Formats: sequence, C-alpha cells, structure tokens
Amino acid sequence: MKQPIVDLHCDLLSYLSSVPGAGVDKAAEFGAAVPHLKAGNVKLQVMAIYTDTKAGSSAAGEKQRKLFDELPTLSNGFFSCFTSNALSPEALDNQPGSYAWLAIENGSAFCEEDESLSAGLLRLEQLVALSGPLAYIIMTHHYENRFGGGNYSDAGLKADGEVLLDFLDGKRIPVDLAHTSDKLAYGILNYIDKRSLNVPVLASHSNFRNVHSHVRNLPDELAMELIRRNGLIGINFLRNYINDTDPGVLYDHIDHGIELGAQHLLAFGADFFYALNHPDPSRYPIYFQGQDNASWYQKILAEIRETGAKHFEEGIAYKNAIGYYSSLK
Repeated sequence: MKQPIVDLHCDLLSYLSSVPGAGVDKAAEFGAAVPHLKAGNVKLQVMAIYTDTKAGSSAAGEKQRKLFDELPTLSNGFFSCFTSNALSPEALDNQPGSYAWLAIENGSAFCEEDESLSAGLLRLEQLVALSGPLAYIIMTHHYENRFGGGNYSDAGLKADGEVLLDFLDGKRIPVDLAHTSDKLAYGILNYIDKRSLNVPVLASHSNFRNVHSHVRNLPDELAMELIRRNGLIGINFLRNYINDTDPGVLYDHIDHGIELGAQHLLAFGADFFYALNHPDPSRYPIYFQGQDNASWYQKILAEIRETGAKHFEEGIAYKNAIGYYSSLK
C-alpha cells in the first residue's frame, strides 16, 4: 500500500511562469509534474512563489499567485487548493489528486526593494485574502534583500525583517529558515524571543551541514534550536546538498536528523525545479537518478522501511508535517 506524501517545497509556479511551453504534465521537464506526483502518491504539495530580488519582483510574484489559483483548471482537476480540512490522514487518503498549498520563497515577491514596506505588507495581506493561507514565508533567497541576508550572504536580520516578524505575530504563518544566512536565522530566532512573538519556524527544504558541508544545509546548533522549538525540517533532494557523488548519503541526512532528536519533525522538501537550462555546469546532475522526481517517493520509503522503522516511515511521509501544522495556534 502506498503511503500518502506531503512535500514541503517545489518551484512549479516559477517554472510555469517563466519557461515557454511549460505545463503541469511535462514529466520530462519537471520533477513535480502531475504524472510524477500521481506515481509517488503525493497528496499535498507546497507550491512556492519564487522571484529574484530585482525591479519587478512583486509583479512576478503576482503572476505566480494567479497561476496558483489556476492550477485546478490547468491540471484538469488533479490539484485542489489547500484548506485546513486537508490536515488529516483521512483527508489525504480521500483526495483523488493532490492539494496545492501556497508559500513564499523570497520576500521580494511581495515587496520591492525601493517601495514602502507598508505597501509590501498590504500586498501580502491581499495575496493571502485572494489565494488562501500560506504554508510559510522565506524572507530571502540566496542573496541579501531588504529583510536580511540569504544563505550566500553574511548579513543578518534588518529593520524591515523585524517589522515583518511583528506583522506575522499570531497569524499562524511560519517563517522558513531554508534560505537564510546563519546570522539571519539566529537574528530571527532571537527577535522572536525578545519580543515574545507567536511566530512558528521551520526549514522546509534543508539538509544537515554535519553530513555534507554546504551553506544551504543546517549547522547542528541551528537544527537543534529548530527541534527545541518544534520546527519542521524538510529533507532536500538536490545533489549539491546531499553529497557530491553518493546518492545514499540522502539516508545519512535522515539518520543524522534522527540522531539529533528530530524523528517527529522530519519531512520531505524535495525542491524540484526546472533544471534543464541551469547556467552552472558544475551543478549537473542537479539530482541523482532515483531521487530526481516525485515518482521515487515510494521507493525511498521502502528503503526506510527496510530498517524496520515503519512508524518513522509514516512520520516522514506525512504525519510529521500534518502534526506540525495542526499544532499551530
């Protein structure tokens, strides 16, 4: 029997908005295309709005938001827009297709660098009003913006990032540490504590730096702080964040998370994106064979099952993610 899968991150929306001829069914082009999601039994797929930090970023974000709203039509009914009723095993089992849940990957998607922050926050409120609750917000991407430093930056939390955290207080929208610099991650956590804010945290698509040294992966100290705060950690399938040559290290990342105490907080955040035109040849292959699309989820679970960890298999597949989001207050 196939386990239902919750996946915390893919970039289908940016693919649809920027690649000529893109489609939700293009299995040869996109790892989270509908045929792969069906084969892998993915019942809830988080869809990130991703934009670069540059002029026009908010218009690019709005284009992707509209595409999100069109997903049920574009997929001939395979996608249904997420509702809170989806947060149960029964709802996932009874879903013939997949729920799509919107998230933001880079705050530039709702706020330009040179506009007032109040205008950006109003745009964010309108986005939620039009397209439903957000699975999370990532303040930055690889580089620095008005909110703070991305994972290839040394910048920390900026004043606008503090205002954004104040704005999110009590709204049940987690802040995602997947693309922060270490300095920004600690800045976010310290500010939440200083102000006693009700802002949950997670890392939707990050592995462990102790297993593979990369700035996109979580150092143990930060991972343990996420665990202390009951923060979900989504395992990423990108080769660069697993290991340069050995696909089996994916399971070492999972094992390391368990060793740190995250057994009830590990999930999947595969991070499938359009990789056919990536400009950096050193990144190829982007994914290892056997981990390069959502159809492989059941095989990956079978590998976990062979260790006898059936309870954990269900947890990483869907129960941990459902438990995390159901607990938000």
